Formats: sequence, C-alpha cells, structure tokens
Amino acid sequence: MLKASLVLAALVALSSIAGHAAAELLSSRPITVIIPFTPGASADTLQRIVNKKVTENTGQILVVESRAGGGGAIGASVVKQAPPDGHTLFQANAGTHAANQSLYATLPYDPIKDFRPITLLWSFPQLLAVASDSPAKTVDELVALAKSKPGGLSFASQGTGSGGHLLGEMLKARTGANMVHIPYRGAGPAALDLATGRVDFFFVSYSSALSFLQAGKIRALAVTSPKRLPALPDAPTMREVGYAGIELDAWFGLVAPAGTPDPVIGKLNAAFVQAVRDPEVTRQIIDQGAEPAGDTPDAFAAFIVAETERFSKIVKSAGIKGE
Repeated sequence: MLKASLVLAALVALSSIAGHAAAELLSSRPITVIIPFTPGASADTLQRIVNKKVTENTGQILVVESRAGGGGAIGASVVKQAPPDGHTLFQANAGTHAANQSLYATLPYDPIKDFRPITLLWSFPQLLAVASDSPAKTVDELVALAKSKPGGLSFASQGTGSGGHLLGEMLKARTGANMVHIPYRGAGPAALDLATGRVDFFFVSYSSALSFLQAGKIRALAVTSPKRLPALPDAPTMREVGYAGIELDAWFGLVAPAGTPDPVIGKLNAAFVQAVRDPEVTRQIIDQGAEPAGDTPDAFAAFIVAETERFSKIVKSAGIKGE
C-alpha cells in the first residue's frame, strides 16, 4: 500500500508544477473517469468541478464517461479490465464499494481485490423530498398518508442498493407503512418523475434536487444528516422530527484498477487531493450540499472496509436484495 510519506512527496512534487499546462500529470493521453450514474447527477456535476481544477493545476486532460446500470457493476467492470496505467479511473461510491457486497450473491468485480483506492472526494446527506403539490408537509404526514392510501406510496431511488433505496427501506421498516420501491438509473430521471408526480417521495442529494427546489417543483421534508444543511436551514433533520437512525451519508471517491503502480497512485492522489482542497473548489462542493474530503490511499482503503461492514448491517436489517 502507498504510504503517507509517498503521498506527501507526490504533493510537494505536484505543487511545484501546478499551473503549468505543459506538465501533464501522467502523459498527454486523457484520463477517463467513469461514473456509474447518468449525466447530470450530482456525482457527475461534482466530478467535473474537481476534474477542471486538476486540469488547471497539471495540464492533464480529464474526461467523464457515464456507465450507468447494474447497481454500478457495469462501470466498475469496465475499469476492472482497463490497463493499470492510471488513465482509466472509477468513481467508487457507497453502493459500488460497500453495499453491493451484501446486496448481491455474486458480483462481476471484487471491490477490494480488483481496485486500488486513490482518495475519498466528498460525501453528502440526502433530502427526503416530495412533489410541491404533495399533501404531506412533514415526515409524520407522509407516513400517515402511506398508511391510509390503498397500495401505499411509491418511492424513487438512484438504483437498487443506492443511498436513496436504503433510506426508503429504513423508513418503511421503522414505520411499518406500505412503501413501494421504484429504482431508476440515476438521480436525474428519478427527480424528474418526483417533480411530475409519478412517484411519491425520494431520498435525493441536494445537488440532484437543486433545480427542482429552485423551480418550486419539489419540497424537502427533512435531511438525513446529523445537523441541518446550511443551504436548507429550514429543513429539519430526521433526528429532529423523531426518526433518529434514518441517517446515511452518500460518499464518493476514486479508485484505479488493481496493479496500478505506487508512483501513479501517488501522483493521482496528490492531484485530486490538491483539487478538492482548493478554496474555490471547496466552496463549490459545499454549495452543492456536499462535504469535501481528500485523504491518503491507505485511509480510503480502511474507510471502504469499515463502510462495507456498516452497510452489511443496514442491508441485512432491512432485508434488501439486489435486483
């Protein structure tokens, strides 16, 4: 595993070339970051913000490519099979590299053995959102509506095993209300169907819901973070409204194919950590309702192991199976 001293050395080396477009991070070939979501999702938006800063600092061209579907397995499988030269990376998340191991009996990739962690990039809570014309103005009213309505209520998610899915199942298990899961291939189409009334509620990131919130198409009943979001000061936490424990942060980071050499991992870590910690990038991430991160490869590896154990308990408790 790459040690902290190597990461520090890489950061020092990178800082000396920052701002010089002629000094590419790896080579003149573009680096492709594959994300397992549809374009326009919060993961896509934030990745492009970070990538832009990496390009400004190093001159390295970065490309974002969407490979949605299969609970993230499609995109992960592509990167697993890519040459381990640092030019194809995967945007790992709580689903692909933690929850999926408990959701599916078999996976076409091993989250631990098939990848090398680079860094955690950011994390964010979810909003419990409803359409603006929903009769439910609070979480309690939403639950009461689900219990009283024949057939219950439907809830969207970004896909089976996603944060939105797990939170919906947690609310269903806590309340005993009839709630039917409707998985989508990403947050964008799910948020659109929420706004147009095709589904009843959705645990969604602030970034993915922002345009609909601003247009008055959806309302946030609560947030799943321990404290209120600065961007939504009037939205209470789930804990405040009596649903402590229904809390789940979505996190995103970068991994490379197994076999990627230490020096390459070090350069990538240094470049992306520097970008995430840039004051302007940090501000943009926070404005999207997320919390910037940035750590060492070893720390990210340990985090993935811990999250896998945590999600295993959540998945088993809710009785969720991958579809």
